[in-house]
Amino acid sequence: MTSLNLFGTVLTYPAPAGNYRGESEENRAVLQKIARDGQKFAVVSPESLRNALREMLIAFGQPHNRTRVRDADQLAVEFKDYPNAEEYADDFLFGYMVAKPDDAKKMDGRPPKRDSVFRCNMAVALSPYRYDAVFHQSPLNQKTERNQKVFWSNASTSALLHREVTHTAFQYPFALSQQDCKEKSEWTRALLQGIAQLNGVAGGHARAYYEFAPRSVVVRLTPKLVAGYKTYGFNPDGQFEELSDRLTARDADNADLPGDEFWIGGEIVRKLEDAQREQWEEAGVHLYANPERLFDDVATEFCGG
Repeated sequence: MTSLNLFGTVLTYPAPAGNYRGESEENRAVLQKIARDGQKFAVVSPESLRNALREMLIAFGQPHNRTRVRDADQLAVEFKDYPNAEEYADDFLFGYMVAKPDDAKKMDGRPPKRDSVFRCNMAVALSPYRYDAVFHQSPLNQKTERNQKVFWSNASTSALLHREVTHTAFQYPFALSQQDCKEKSEWTRALLQGIAQLNGVAGGHARAYYEFAPRSVVVRLTPKLVAGYKTYGFNPDGQFEELSDRLTARDADNADLPGDEFWIGGEIVRKLEDAQREQWEEAGVHLYANPERLFDDVATEFCGG
């Protein structure tokens, strides 16, 4: 049986975002950005996406090795055990590295490092950063007669906090190999469910609520080793223009991308014009108004059962 590869691009809903920051400039919390076509676009790292997916796997009750230590005085995690891809879903799906030779010797012959089965790239904003910023006041904690015995303070004065923000949707591509995932299909299925419900993606101690669950999604299940289409293909209007004429039946003249390998869901399907819907249905494209149902069926096709 030919092994399949899964390629996908997820588009989020637009919302105000300030949830992935870099080093502050004086009192200004700076969004991390990249430049494209002479403009700057906010980004969210793959590491932040994977961290949120770890939390989703924990919420789904999957066996996990790494958890966040939330009461430490710096960013910190706790491992229950030495990494073990046979025992823990997060070690299997996201990989690990044990750098110190003395620690590597204690792993009972297991490799000291493992690549991530789940491949993803940066989430990039659809709308450019427009130099928007917000201010808010952090008040002074005042010492009074009532709180003398329990008084504490972080600063000697109140502070005006300055934060860059942008109103945008994000898109990000990801990939999985059936060959890599077949030994742990249950964990892979949970991962796909996590992508369908992804939340809590953040950085820089973000406090903002921004959902990364799909507004629209394009998935290709194929024996090919590359996606074959523009993986950052959503335009600012939420349309995936490149695919509109490229998805054809396998036996069509000048066939380009086989429609029956594509699974498309969400707003992009709900807004389809009748002619486009008919063309894609004739090409065998799997169309879903609800992205969660799409991921359920893709998981069955990809993982079996």
